[in-house]
Amino acid sequence: MLTYSFSEIGSMSLYEYLYQCIKHDILNGTLSPGDRLPSKRSFARHLNISAITVENAYGQLLAEGYIYSIPKKGYYVADISASIPDSPMTVPAPCAPSFDAEPTEEPCFADFTSSQTHPDTFPFSIWTKLMREVIGEDKSALMKNSPSGGILPLRRAIAKHLKEFRGMAVRPEQIVVGAGTEYLYGILIQLLGFQKVYGVEDPGYQKISAIYKSHRVACRHIPMDRQGIHMEQLRESGADIVHISPSHHFPTGIVTPVSRRYELLGWAAESEGRYIIEDDYDCEFRFMGKPIPSLQSIDVMEKVIYMNTFTKTLASTIRISYMVLPPHLMERFRRTMGFYSCTVSNFEQYTLTRFLDGGHFERHINRMRNFYHNQRDLLLDCLKNSPLSSRVAITEEDAGLHFLMHVNTSVPDEIITENAAAKGLRVASLSRYYIQAPASESHTFIMNYSAIPPEHMKEAIARLCQVFEETGASFCGTEL
Repeated sequence: MLTYSFSEIGSMSLYEYLYQCIKHDILNGTLSPGDRLPSKRSFARHLNISAITVENAYGQLLAEGYIYSIPKKGYYVADISASIPDSPMTVPAPCAPSFDAEPTEEPCFADFTSSQTHPDTFPFSIWTKLMREVIGEDKSALMKNSPSGGILPLRRAIAKHLKEFRGMAVRPEQIVVGAGTEYLYGILIQLLGFQKVYGVEDPGYQKISAIYKSHRVACRHIPMDRQGIHMEQLRESGADIVHISPSHHFPTGIVTPVSRRYELLGWAAESEGRYIIEDDYDCEFRFMGKPIPSLQSIDVMEKVIYMNTFTKTLASTIRISYMVLPPHLMERFRRTMGFYSCTVSNFEQYTLTRFLDGGHFERHINRMRNFYHNQRDLLLDCLKNSPLSSRVAITEEDAGLHFLMHVNTSVPDEIITENAAAKGLRVASLSRYYIQAPASESHTFIMNYSAIPPEHMKEAIARLCQVFEETGASFCGTEL
């Protein structure tokens, strides 16, 4: 039987590594056309991995045409010789990957693209105190393996927070804790299926579509209108799963109104296999009015998967996120993926539990909301009192940690960002977040103020003024 070592798997998922190994053996002739592959169950037992891992690897090979299946007989190696070029071809073995050095980011004076947490805002003293308490009082619990969804006390604390802050009635057992949303996206793909078509917002957070593509699932970029993702385009895309951020879209700042939310729920209810992934990544930071209710809180058909993270509220380097699965999906998760270990250490889970239960998180959110409110006001004030005041228009400044700055200029966005970089400023245009950017969105810049030191703000805007003066920005028509 085929045998592969998983000792050099690196950062690959199990299924992806197995897929690469089999594909490599097919391409180099170790496996010949017509060879029968082991059954999923026997192969899984032989390699000491799960049957679903083998199934996912076979599914990817099948989708790409490297193997074919015969009902009730099994999987066989396809004849791909006609599609391989005559020229010599070297196929790198997945067991011996080579990597370039990690790229390093040049330091800059002010980074308007960063979501990093300002070090002065993290509650180091409280966090240190709670960690000491956990190590001193929870020693036996720290040494117990965490359930795949995370420790129950943390899930209870998160459920309580969601009830009090977001009006969501969820059971702790519906919550899955993981080390960052990127990890949870991968879990969801395995849970919902590699054969599904995933829809993402255009423009949108590009890492999301990159993650879907890295898992080799079909990903559709769906345009948006002023109310959120475009419903007609969503239907035409053929998507089964749609990934949205209705409470505060990145990067446009659009808040999806309740009418569109019910349209989305209606779309999901039309087919058993349709779901909505609601990314509520910065719902805590709304400066005007009440928090927008989550889509999950009005879902009665178990069609919404809610996701959130503590990286925005606590620190960008605290990789603790969670998702709330509908009950029937949670049952599927326990049945098919319960063998996974929770990727967040017990030390961090118990510390965060105490942080939530002790009321520290609520107080921290209030402090951070005030801090970011002041950051926004400081940036707006610096712009208002600068030569740019009559040249730019500001929108979407009442929620989240960024706003949009529109500039009327004929200079390409790339030239503006390059000139800004030369002056120690890192800025990003809205157009870069589109797959197909409309002309109307040119010369709109995303101003993220979360990581700008307050003492740098005035000088940063002075340098930004120089950039636009040198590029010939003209009057926009709406003053600050």
